[in-house]
Amino acid sequence: MATISAWQNTHRALDRLDAHLLLADVLNVGRASILAHPERTLSEPELKRLTELANRREAGEPLAYLLGRQEFYGHSLMVTRDVLIPRPETETLVELALEVIPSGESVLELGTGSGAIAIALAEALTVTATDESDASLAIAQANARTHLKEITFRQGDWFAALAGDEPPFAAVVSNPPYIAEAHPALAELSYEPRAALASGPDGLDDIRRIVAGSGRHLKPGGWLMLEHGYDQAAGVAKLMASEGFQQIACHQDLAGIDRVSIGRWPDNGSGE
Repeated sequence: MATISAWQNTHRALDRLDAHLLLADVLNVGRASILAHPERTLSEPELKRLTELANRREAGEPLAYLLGRQEFYGHSLMVTRDVLIPRPETETLVELALEVIPSGESVLELGTGSGAIAIALAEALTVTATDESDASLAIAQANARTHLKEITFRQGDWFAALAGDEPPFAAVVSNPPYIAEAHPALAELSYEPRAALASGPDGLDDIRRIVAGSGRHLKPGGWLMLEHGYDQAAGVAKLMASEGFQQIACHQDLAGIDRVSIGRWPDNGSGE
């Protein structure tokens, strides 16, 4: 029967860390045990499962989907191919929101996917989260239950998900689709839901809709916070300015890439 070491030799093309994480997951042990006991014998079911996962990973399927989970802002979240895999750069949006919005205030998150942003924000804020996909909402709700977060979830297309009688929010936050529909990067993201990635010829179709609709749902002085592509900051700022937002600014992620643009809804027309 095969050992851990023999299985790794068979799958040398697999990234070493990926191999260790797959082994740890299938064998239900810590990574330290994998490193300490390469001579461990694999049962037939273990070997079959590991080989299946290794082949899928070598074919390009993201590790998060193989493991069924992804870390984001200190939370381990369930993910499936119904939702976008949360990225570290999106933590920039979370950090900005927690810095700018007073604790306890109400926030609307549009397009929640796995619930990553909503769950992170619920540490300090009152969160309503929406998504058009029933499958995504089921995952987000399960993640919220796992992490004991009280979040109001609504199903629907952007603001259409709201009941219409909600009081205005202190902020609208979103990581919407923002890749141009013909961009070659989409080919590299083929395992993830296209509806969560692509947004029209220039990638800004959904951002246009969010910017245009946010003012009706914000308190005076409330904030709009949007993640976007590395080359879209100027376009997003122009859209915000055209709708009357003020104090518009772009913030970079840890890699120094323009990642999140924010704008403030006028405070009773004072311009402050």
